[in-house]
Amino acid sequence: MIQKHNYTATQNACKTCTPLGAALAFNGIEKTVPLLHGSQGCSTYMRRYLISHFKEPIDIASSNFSEETAVFGGAANLKLAIENISKQYKPSMIGIASTCLSETIGDDVPMILNEMGSYAGSTALVYVSTPSYTGTHIDGFHHAVRAIVDRFNPVSKKAGYRPKHKQIINLFPGMLSNEDIRHLKEIFNDIKIEAIILPDYSERLEGPSWLEYQAIQEGGTPLRKIKKMRLSTKSLEFGSILGLSVKKGTESAGSLLEKRFGIRCVRMGIPIGVKATDLFFKQIEKITGKPTPEKYQKQKGRLIDSYVDGNKYISQRKAVIYGEEDFVTSLAGFLGEIGIIPVLCASGGKSGFFKQSLKDILSKNIYKQINVREDMDFTQMEEHAKFLKPDFIIGNSKGYKMARSLKVPLVRVGFPIHDRVGGTRILHIGYQGTQRLFDTIINALLHSRQESSKVGYSYM
Repeated sequence: MIQKHNYTATQNACKTCTPLGAALAFNGIEKTVPLLHGSQGCSTYMRRYLISHFKEPIDIASSNFSEETAVFGGAANLKLAIENISKQYKPSMIGIASTCLSETIGDDVPMILNEMGSYAGSTALVYVSTPSYTGTHIDGFHHAVRAIVDRFNPVSKKAGYRPKHKQIINLFPGMLSNEDIRHLKEIFNDIKIEAIILPDYSERLEGPSWLEYQAIQEGGTPLRKIKKMRLSTKSLEFGSILGLSVKKGTESAGSLLEKRFGIRCVRMGIPIGVKATDLFFKQIEKITGKPTPEKYQKQKGRLIDSYVDGNKYISQRKAVIYGEEDFVTSLAGFLGEIGIIPVLCASGGKSGFFKQSLKDILSKNIYKQINVREDMDFTQMEEHAKFLKPDFIIGNSKGYKMARSLKVPLVRVGFPIHDRVGGTRILHIGYQGTQRLFDTIINALLHSRQESSKVGYSYM
């Protein structure tokens, strides 16, 4: 039986700070500097956390709260921070995210920015409220994306809205890897359809070596394109949890554009696995009227063939999955598709839609064999996993201690990947990404079996 303990605090949470997600989203906008309204410790922690995953220099500014600021308010600090960033970096935009401290003392950031007026000059200011006690890093990410769309596509533009004949798609992929975003750009380029991807940190947080110092790395979604999102034909938004949240009244970037400008938003899960990727390409065909290029049909054929070849190695194996709720849901759908039972699906998120999203994507036979846990830390997760006896674990680097304790392989996916190189280059989506995940999982299981065998063998 699972041993139950009375915890007084979260131990090694399966999530990170809400403003960290906002800072990452802001890094996906061209010539933008993220600014955290709070203490230096917040920006230092998040900067170090992101650098360890992306292996790139990342600047996150701070309004530098002190004991005095915490008592009398941070308005002066915020104004000074904006002034210094504008002079030093000359950014097109400053993305401002609140922290626990500034929210707790009640700083009215919109009022402070309104008082500044045109003080920031040509630099656009975008603010998002992201106290960590209200959610996870993925919540901060989505809130920041919505705030950016809101800022550059205001209600006042509705009167001048004139749909263009040129077909343009707004794509909100969520918090994917750099390689995932590059693959999405490749797909739309092959279909010959313009897609405005928001955010796009695929080049900015993984560019070539510099010949000389760059204050702000090149790359990111240009502001000129964000301002034209209101002229697009359709919007496409990844995330089944996000979709369920929108149905319950939460506003996303896609729903905002739909409400203001009548741009229909199509929502779907992250395209991992054959079924999910089929749905993605069918939606693209429906939106554009163009067939899926033969290149991707061949990728699908090779993937299905590999499913047949590898089935004997993975059928009825058990896995523990953890991470962001949307990511876990999509991975669970993929594992169920190849005959693996995701016996534990865990997340630090607590949207309230986790069980429903898994129920929607999994067959009844698979769903009745799984345990779903939200608002979970790794200590609780390990206790459950010991009872469930998984064959492998799939998730980010934070689960290494659990995998080591259980003596099972850890297949590293998602964010963060701190103990390996190439975390930004892991491709998860599409037929090609699914192929790589499938091969990686089988090889991890074969390696584990081979290493534990009393008789060494080099042929399977």
